[in-house]
Parts: sequence; C-alpha cells; structure tokens
Amino acid sequence: MTWSRFFSYEAFGVSSPFDPTFHYVSSPILPPSVLGALRLLFAVYTLVTDIVTLTDDPTSYLSYFTNLTYTGLTAYFWAAGVQTIAFVLRRRKSYPLQTWPRFLQLLHVVLYSTVTVFPIIVTAVYWALIANSTTFATRFSSWSNISKHAMNTFFALFEIVAHGGPSPWMHLVPLIVILGFYVAVAYITRATEGFYVYSFLNPTQEGGLLAAYIIGIALGCCVVFCVVKGLCHLRHRISVRYGRFEDGSEAGALDEWEEVAAPGKESSTDV
Repeated sequence: MTWSRFFSYEAFGVSSPFDPTFHYVSSPILPPSVLGALRLLFAVYTLVTDIVTLTDDPTSYLSYFTNLTYTGLTAYFWAAGVQTIAFVLRRRKSYPLQTWPRFLQLLHVVLYSTVTVFPIIVTAVYWALIANSTTFATRFSSWSNISKHAMNTFFALFEIVAHGGPSPWMHLVPLIVILGFYVAVAYITRATEGFYVYSFLNPTQEGGLLAAYIIGIALGCCVVFCVVKGLCHLRHRISVRYGRFEDGSEAGALDEWEEVAAPGKESSTDV
C-alpha cells in the first residue's frame, strides 16, 4: 500500500459518494427528527455554557483543553444537528454535507471522533488529577464543572449509543496530533501568560513524572478510542440483530431499503 493510499480520503472514512447509507444523520434507536432535535438542543446548551464561561474568564479561556474540547462539542452538535434536520426536510433522501467538498466531509468525520474521545479523557483527567475543594465551592463553579467535566462525557456517550461510528483506525493520527499541539499551546501559555493551565504540566513540580503524564494521556487516548470503537461495533451488531437499521426503521420496511445499510454490513465509514 502506497503512502498516498494510506492517507487517502477513503482511509479516513470519507467515501465517494459520501455516506450513501446516511450513517451520520441517522440512528438505530431514534428517528432522524428526534436525533436532529436532540443534537440542536445540546448545541444550544453547550453554546450557552461556552458563552457564559467565556465571559467569566475571557483572557485564558482557549488555553484550557477542557474549553477547547467543549467548543468542539458545540461546533459538532450545531453541524450535525443542522445536517440531520436537513435530512428530515429532504424526506430522508440526502443532506447537504454529501455534496460539499471532500475536505469539509473529512473535517466533519474527524470532528465526530474528537467529540467521542476527548470529552471522556477530559472527564477522567479532571476528576483524577485536578478536582479539589473549589470544584463545588459556588453555584457557578458547580454548574460549570458539571457541564464541562461530567455532561461532556454524557454528550459523547449519547453520540456513541444513539449514532455510533465506529471511526476508522486512521483517526487516531489526527487525535494524537491534536493532543501534541495542545501540549505546545500549554507551554506557549506559560511563556506568554506566566502560568501553567494544568499543574501536572509543570516540569519543576512534577519532575520525571511529567513525561509519564504526557505519555499516559496519549496512551489513554488510544485506549479510549479503542473502547469507543468497540462499543460502536457492539451497538451496530445489536441494532442488526434486533432488526433496526441506521435510520431507525424496522427491518420489514422494504420501501426504505434503499435508504439504509443492508443487514450484516458495516457502513462505508467502517474499516
């Protein structure tokens, strides 16, 4: 296999034509209309949370991985919600992203992978290493931390269960690259603003443990990705076994056969 094929659009789950089984705008457990409505509801909630917490700390807001990943959730739910509602309005025959440039399709499928992996990492790291007596010190801090360090994982699990990849293995590459870039952002913040966004990134305080923390988070990303991928495969097997297709239709609905994946086959984004 050549490098050009290894890093092709297809390797990243961007088929041609894109998403012929409407995988990204349907669910085995929810009608597309309900899926779209819930995505837009979550989009509104995460946007409000972003705005309120941004006004509380505007200068260093984007220095925190928590806030960056939460902004990613907001962007994903708006994008996915609008595409899903468009799919419903077009009578489940197509949706706009299918005709957009392939690079935008690539960004959407990679964004899906980030919102099903990074929030879980954020939640695990926060409650294991960062949470302290100030976490629930005020009503605002309680709401903010619950929203960004607990509900974020709920949103990720919703997508895993109600929609559910699985993402191609190649998505591990951009996920690890994004984590690497964030470490650079953290140290740029230290150099320009004079503080460490997360205390465990302080080499003076942590010493040799710093490398262990960084490597551990990278390995944790790989583990979470594998677990999410396994859960998505399990969700797909269960939906096929009980006669539910990717758009939530019954197995006997032969008039919708052309709009869904045939039983026993993975969608075009699976590998």
